[in-house]
Order: sequence, then structure tokens, then C-alpha cells
Amino acid sequence: MKAVRWMGPRWVQVEQAPDPEIQQPTDAIIKVTATAICGSDLHLYDHGASMAMKPGDILGHEAMGIVEEVGSDVAQIAPGDRVVVPFNISCGHCFFCTKGLYSQCEETQNLGGRKGAALFGYTHMYGGVPGGQAEYLRVPMAHFGPIRLDDSVPELAGLLLSDVLPTAWQAVAYADVEPGSTVAVFGLGPVGQMVARIAMHRGAGRVIGVDLVAERLQMAAKHGVEPLDASQFDSPGEVVSAIQQITKGRGADSVIEAVGMDSAGSTPDRVLQTLKVQPDRLISLREALGSVRRGGTVSVVGVYAMWFPNFPIGDLFDKQITIRWGQANVRRWTGEILDVLRASDSLGAASLVTDEVPLDAAPQMYEAFKRKENGVVKVVLRP
Repeated sequence: MKAVRWMGPRWVQVEQAPDPEIQQPTDAIIKVTATAICGSDLHLYDHGASMAMKPGDILGHEAMGIVEEVGSDVAQIAPGDRVVVPFNISCGHCFFCTKGLYSQCEETQNLGGRKGAALFGYTHMYGGVPGGQAEYLRVPMAHFGPIRLDDSVPELAGLLLSDVLPTAWQAVAYADVEPGSTVAVFGLGPVGQMVARIAMHRGAGRVIGVDLVAERLQMAAKHGVEPLDASQFDSPGEVVSAIQQITKGRGADSVIEAVGMDSAGSTPDRVLQTLKVQPDRLISLREALGSVRRGGTVSVVGVYAMWFPNFPIGDLFDKQITIRWGQANVRRWTGEILDVLRASDSLGAASLVTDEVPLDAAPQMYEAFKRKENGVVKVVLRP
């Protein structure tokens, strides 16, 4: 089969790989009909060598397709079913799964429990499981994980159930968004776009979206978001001041940080890169923490995968801030989201996809997505 394989930093290519086979009674094999590039994949694209990637690893953790074969212990899906596959691999019955913490599944944890549940196509720190940017995918724990989709769910919206929609839904739930409240969203990539729409769906009075890319700000504005162009400011402190001014000095009730450790492109960041100095990878998080009101909640959905010094714990204590974060527990939220998608897709989920291309175009699209070129927000690959 064809598959997108990581070969080294900034180097992915489409190559032949062995067809997957049933290995355990709880496995399934699906023929992939659509698979997406996630912002998290860009961490591997840039930094995979330091994140336990090995040349030849198959990428991708957002996939859907048609069931080809199931193991003897799989009864919830059958050959011919159309399914979407959650990005985290969970058993559904261990201690953490019974608490809805599917991203912490004890049955698939790697490194002796020092990491959470295994993930598709996402480093050997998370199990080294081959990913879904391929013609076929072996799905472990298929007795629980895959979600059957009926014809009432549009294909592209259904694909987003693998990661983007549940990740954004959890981010909003963790942010304690209340009816009429003010929400600030930092980062208007795929997850940030859906965070903003879900926040309004759940009753937010106003949503302020912060980004540096004009096309992303414009996309958010079409869905009722108040855009704040961070490229117009010379320092992170000016972004915080702008949100304070918008909220009459109080700050946002809830702030959702959807950028993560690869926050880049601000004026200070560009200057630091020119000077060959390591940029501050906490820029977006610092802005988010500074923008929330006293007693408010910050929900962090951007990925942070290393230790960072100089965390502003004193300010957080003084302002009595609640912080929640973590990998999305996909299956905890999919029932609620499916109800929305089946009703009418008021979230406009399918419209998030800006590019649909053949699997062979993956190397070019990784680079375009990394550079935020030509309005790329969400890329779907067709095997």
C-alpha cells in the first residue's frame, strides 16, 4: 500500500509499505477513504528526531474509511461499515476509561505508564502505532474505538470526529464557558476555528479570536468571531492590553489557548529567529494567561511536550486562575457531537476543510500547511 512516511526533519514522502494485517482479536482493518494532516503532525515534521520518530514511520492520526476485516472479539463494527477512528487508542474498560479519561487508557499506555494512551502515527513515545495517512489502517482496540457513521453525517464532518471536533469540544467544556460570557481564543488554526464556533454554539456572548494570519482571521469572522490581528502589535503585552481594553479592563471570562509550543510568527519571534536566538515558545500561553479575568478559566489545547522554566505561577495564584488541559478524550464527547452533526451541522464543520488532494501530494501540503500558504487551514488527503 501507499503511505506517508516520516524520513527526517522537514522530510516526508509517499512510499510503499506492507499492508496491515489482523494481529489481535480486537483489531480491525479499514480501507482509508479520507485522512487529514493535523497541526500536531507539524510538530513531528519539524521536531520528529527529538520526539522518538524513526525513519519510515507512517504518519497520521485522523482517518476514516470502510471496514475490511475484523478480529474475532470485534462485534460493534462489521465489514462494509463506514467508520471514523479516534486518534487515541483506548480499551473502554480500564480504570481511566471508566472515568471517561480515554486519553489515559491503562491498556495502551507506553513507557511503563509515563505516557498516556497510544496514538496513531505519533512517535514511539506513544506506542509507535502506524498511522492513517495510508491506503489501509490497522485499528487496535476496534471492539471499542471506531465510530460507525450513518448517511446523516456528512463525510468531511465525520472525519473531524477523529480529532478536531472532540478536541475543540473538550477545550470549550474545560473552559467553563457560560451563557453570555466573553471567550478569547488564541490561535485560529483548525482546532481554534472549531473552538470559536463551539463556544458560540454553547452560548458565549462574544468570542474574540487572536491570530497572525489574515485568511484565518477572515474565516473566523465569517462565523461571528471578533478578529484580533496579533501581527499589528510589537509585543505580547500589547495583545493582552488589547483584550483588556475590549473587555473594559476586566479580561475574558474564559480563554482557550489553541497554539501550543510552536507558537511563531510574532514580531519578537521573527526578530529572535533573525538573531539566531531561540524564540519564547510560551508566547501564546503567556498571552492567554494574561488575558483572562480574575477568577476566570484558561483551557490549554495547544500541545506542550517538554519542560519549560519561568512559569508565571505567582500571577496565577494572585488572580485565582483555573487552568485545565490535556489530550482530548475522544469517545467521551462523540455522542454529543454526533447529535449536532445529525441535526444540521450548525457548526459548519465540513467548511473547515480548505484543501482536498491525493495522498501523493502530502509532502507539498505538509510544507504549505507549515508555512500557512494560500489560505491552508485543514488538509484532507485522499488515498
